[in-house]
Amino acid sequence: MSLRQRMTPYWLLAPGLLWLVIFFVIPMYYMGELSLKTGTVQTGYELTWAFSNYSDAVSQYSEQFIRSFWYAGVATVFCLLIGYPLAYAIAFKAGRWKNLMLFAVVAPFFTTYLIRTIAWKTILDDSSPVVSVLKFLGMAPDGHVLATSGAVIAGLTYNFLPFMVLPLFTALERLDERLLEAGKDLYASTAQTFFRITLPLTMPGIIAGILLTFIPAAGDYVNATFLGGTGQAMIGNVIQSKYLVVTDYSEAAALSFTLMAIILVALLVYIKFAGTEALMGEEEEAT
Repeated sequence: MSLRQRMTPYWLLAPGLLWLVIFFVIPMYYMGELSLKTGTVQTGYELTWAFSNYSDAVSQYSEQFIRSFWYAGVATVFCLLIGYPLAYAIAFKAGRWKNLMLFAVVAPFFTTYLIRTIAWKTILDDSSPVVSVLKFLGMAPDGHVLATSGAVIAGLTYNFLPFMVLPLFTALERLDERLLEAGKDLYASTAQTFFRITLPLTMPGIIAGILLTFIPAAGDYVNATFLGGTGQAMIGNVIQSKYLVVTDYSEAAALSFTLMAIILVALLVYIKFAGTEALMGEEEEAT
């Protein structure tokens, strides 16, 4: 193999790597350096290796961290419970309506994230028909839904649902239907066929959907701002306030790195117990 042929993959990777270095690695380096500085915008920042910024971030805002992961986790579960049946229906039951239903899933992306969240604020207003129905069902005992944890979780679920549906649909559409027919030929019930064949073989789509939903939801601050108010602030709200309102850039950077570190550790643990090797074993067992 010639040198040119050996270098071809690296040349193909070069544009993407260059993009990552310029717009990810370099900004991350400067933000990491900023997180270890002390000072103010007026007096300037000095690198003092202030690791106390990280301990202060965790101790002062532990409630917001816990709330963020709780909201993101619940929203991810709801997205999975709603998204899997929807993706299954599109993949196997939609027929000639498949493309139209897929378009309906991605249609919200044609509207900005901010507008969609503000629309939910109107939907959950005290005078809306939706809240009237919830009051009748006893699901809004205080007479309102806005400024509650339920409103924030509902907004997160709606906004990130497509990120769950699309990977699930891709995994289901790739499923060999002959395996399902074989399960039925072996006298497996519909439930047994689903739990022994369909679910294990679509686990990569489930994992992808969970990651694509949970990670951005944990750092979100728009839903908590418009649907939750000050009493439901997530860690993203704190970071946004530190950057744009208080202008405490060092603490904001420390909070950002702490959030990324927690998500990274959780991601590594998640992949360890539900990663590619485990999935391959499940697929072999199912087939």
